[in-house]
Amino acid sequence: MKTDVKRINPTRVKLTITVDQSGFKPALDRAYKAVAQQVNIPGFRKGKVPSQVLDQRVGKDAIIAQAINDGLDNFYRDALRENNLRPLDTPQADIKSAPSSTELDKELIVELEVEVEPEFKMPTYKGMTVSVEPVKVAQLDIETELDALRARFGTLKTVERAAKKGDFTTIDLSASMDGKPIDTATDISYEIGSNQLLDGIDEALDTLSAGESTTFRSKLVGGEFAGKEAEVAVTLKAVKERELPELNDEFAQLASEFDTLSELKADLEKRIEKQLARKQVLQARDKIVEELIAQAKIPTSDVAIEREVNAHLEGEGRLQDDAHRKEVTEEAERNFQTRLILDAVVKAEEIKVQDRELIDYLAMMAASYGMDPNEFIKQISNSGQVPAYVSELARRKAVDFLVANAEISDTNGKKVEYQA
Repeated sequence: MKTDVKRINPTRVKLTITVDQSGFKPALDRAYKAVAQQVNIPGFRKGKVPSQVLDQRVGKDAIIAQAINDGLDNFYRDALRENNLRPLDTPQADIKSAPSSTELDKELIVELEVEVEPEFKMPTYKGMTVSVEPVKVAQLDIETELDALRARFGTLKTVERAAKKGDFTTIDLSASMDGKPIDTATDISYEIGSNQLLDGIDEALDTLSAGESTTFRSKLVGGEFAGKEAEVAVTLKAVKERELPELNDEFAQLASEFDTLSELKADLEKRIEKQLARKQVLQARDKIVEELIAQAKIPTSDVAIEREVNAHLEGEGRLQDDAHRKEVTEEAERNFQTRLILDAVVKAEEIKVQDRELIDYLAMMAASYGMDPNEFIKQISNSGQVPAYVSELARRKAVDFLVANAEISDTNGKKVEYQA
């Protein structure tokens, strides 16, 4: 078999596949075996019918046609592999020449057009120099952490005053539509301003006192009437405020392993500094990939991008939203280029995904979907999605490789250490 490859554009090729008699024979032999298993001919066991009898009963041209049909995918995949091509969609095939019962030695010639990943020159990706924002822990950051810690050790105290943002309340709710009650709930604990219940409830409770009621309109978020607007009546039964412990050495001893407040503050500062350092690494990752994309100048496939964008917009029910289409298209193009850059790193550095790494990654993905890991793995295995997750994890490892091999410093010149 030989293949001629013609580039129509950077992401589309025309393949002319030529298969001679010796290359076609294995496909023809497989077709004879398959047909022999399918037909019932008196005097012969299934699968044991001689080819001459099959030619007479089924027709040699029909068997040749089956050989072409069954063998075409293998010829196509061999052509892709031999020419290092990675398809982006299903090819369009046109048979130009084929053997027949009268011309068995005639070459099979097939022309196919298919979208493929573009060729590009990979920029130098080791030792890249990246500048990120410096880490600076503000006093406000430490105070915010201290307030959160105090809140954990705070106590709730009932107060006799109007409710306000930050108060903890006990409330009763009832919803009605067209004057008919549809749902009720009693003794609900709710923090005003937490945005955890219904739209409009924070405004309704603000300035209300215990024992008072009011109504407001809101869209329901659960049950059979979810998404529909209803009249909601709320009764405030109790108002509590959180009393925070005083910031002193005694609190430090209660809330941590430290003896003094100064030690606790110093520890919080170190923790915040580490969090900000992780953000520096994330910033470096983005900058490295963006710089490689800019240098590589990778052409994008209009066919692949349009297919992805349409699927995305259809899922959102926004196929006709031109402004949103533009945003999604730009994101799809960037994702396309990012994938090719990282795949090139995976290939060049021979990055592999170990079984344990894959299991841990799939368990993490299952948790993000709120699914049992075993059930999640079973579902993606049945749907043939495991290779996609392997590729995604390999790309993540490629990003880590790029960052680990980069020279990262902040804008003040301080070197940023990367820890995996």
